[in-house]
Amino acid sequence: MDGPLLTVDRTGDRPLGVQLVEGLRRGILSGRLRTGDPLPSTRSLAAELGVARSSVVAAYDQLAGEGYLEVRQGAPTRVAPLAAPPSASAPADPAAPPLRARAAGDRDGGDAEAVAVDLRPGRPSTARLDERAWRAAWRAAARAAVPDDTPPDFGSPRLRAEIAEHLRHARGVTCSPDDVVVTAGTSDAVALLASALRIVVGGTPRVGVEHPGYPSARRVLERRGALETVPVAVDRDGIEVDALRAICPAPHAVLVTPSHQYPLGGRLPVATRLDLLEWAEASDALVLEDDYDSEFRHVGPPLPALASLDRSGHAVLIGSFSKVLTPWLRLGYLVLPANPALRAAVAAVRDDETCPVPGIAQAAMTELLANGTVRRHIAAARRDYAHRRRLVIEALDGIDGAPLSGLDGGLHAVVGLPSHAAAAHVVARLAADGVLVTSLSEYSAIAGEGPSGLVLGYASPPDSRLAGALTRVRKAVGEALRG
Repeated sequence: MDGPLLTVDRTGDRPLGVQLVEGLRRGILSGRLRTGDPLPSTRSLAAELGVARSSVVAAYDQLAGEGYLEVRQGAPTRVAPLAAPPSASAPADPAAPPLRARAAGDRDGGDAEAVAVDLRPGRPSTARLDERAWRAAWRAAARAAVPDDTPPDFGSPRLRAEIAEHLRHARGVTCSPDDVVVTAGTSDAVALLASALRIVVGGTPRVGVEHPGYPSARRVLERRGALETVPVAVDRDGIEVDALRAICPAPHAVLVTPSHQYPLGGRLPVATRLDLLEWAEASDALVLEDDYDSEFRHVGPPLPALASLDRSGHAVLIGSFSKVLTPWLRLGYLVLPANPALRAAVAAVRDDETCPVPGIAQAAMTELLANGTVRRHIAAARRDYAHRRRLVIEALDGIDGAPLSGLDGGLHAVVGLPSHAAAAHVVARLAADGVLVTSLSEYSAIAGEGPSGLVLGYASPPDSRLAGALTRVRKAVGEALRG
C-alpha cells in the first residue's frame, strides 16, 4: 500500500472520529483495503495520526458494527468480506442495494441471485465472538480425559457452578450450583418442566401463557402434556396479573417473559412482579420466568429477576445462551426454587431422560464462562446492538399509523399496523423484495385475535445490509398504510 492509510484535517470543523470512520470506509469501498487485510493496532494508528486511541477504538467498533471490519479478541482487526466486491467508484453510503429473495420454487440459487436479508427475530450476531477463545475452549474440552462414569443428570458440577456465578453477576440471582439444571436450551427446559408438572399435579396441568406470547413454548407445553394452555392478556408492561387472577380454577403454572415481554417488549415493574409472586403463593402455582435476552438492556437499568424476589419457592428461572452466543450451541439452564416437590419431579424426569447436552459441549461452555469470554462478548455485542437499534429508530420511528415499540431491550422491534391484512401484505411484499420479517399474528395465543403488525430482528445482519433492508421496510409499510 503506497502512502498513508489515513490522514486527518485538524483545521476543519469535522470531528476527528467522523474523519476516521469515513476515511477507513472509503478505503474499503474503493478497494484500497481488501478483504482479509489487517489494520494497524489501535495504539499504533493513534500514534501515527496523533489522535486519542479511544477515537480509533470507536471508529473500529463502528465499522465492525456496519460489517466492514472483523474484530476478534487477541487477533488483528481485518477487513470483512463484503456482500459484493466494491468498485472504484462505489459510494461511501453503507446501505446495501435491494436484494431479490429466492422464489419459493427455486432449489439452488444461481450466481446472479442474492440471499434475502433475514430480519426475523431470534437471530443474534456472532461477529464479536472471540474466535480464538471459542476454538481453544472446544480444543481443551476435546483433549480432556473421557470420564468413565455416567454423565450427571443435572449437568456437570463445574458448569453448574459457573452458571450460578454468571447469574450472580449478570442478573443479581444468588443461587447454589445445586439449584441449577443444565438444559438443551429453552425448549428443552419448558419440556422438562411440563413433564415435571404432570408428576407434581398428578394429572394434566393447566398452564397460563401470555397472549400474544412465545409460540414455540406454547406448542412444547401442549405436546409434553400440559394439554390446556390458558391465554392471559398482556398490556404495555407485560402480563396482566388481574387477568390471571380472574381465571378459575387457577392454572398450575404460568409462563412469563417479565424482563422483555415477547414479542411486544414490555417490562414488568417491580410492584407487578411482587404481585405476580403473591398470586403464585396464594394459588400454589409456579411462575416460569423465561429470561431469554435480559443481558441486552438498552433503556434503564435491568430489573431484578423474579427468582431473586421469590421467598416462597414458586419461581423457576429459565435461561439460555442462544441469544448471548449462538443458537447452534443449544445450551441453557433452569434455576429451581426451594420447592421439594418440584425438585423431586425434575429429578425423576431427568433420571429417565438424562441430560441431553453432550459432555464436550458442557466442558467447552464451562471454559468460556470461567475465562471471561462470555462476559466480554456480552459487553461487545451490547454496544453493537445499541448501534443497530439506533438505525432501526432512525429508519422506522415516526411513521403515522405504524408505531414503533419493543426497543427498550433485546434484539427485535415491533411495527404496529392497523390490521392483520395490512401486516400480511407487508410481510409478502417484503419477502418479494428480499427482506424477511414476521407477522405479529404468529404470536397470538387465540387465532385471529390480538394486535397486528410486524416483528423484526436487527441483531444478525451487518449494518451495511440492515440499513438498506430498513429502507425497504419503511417503503412497504408506507405503501400499505396508503391503501
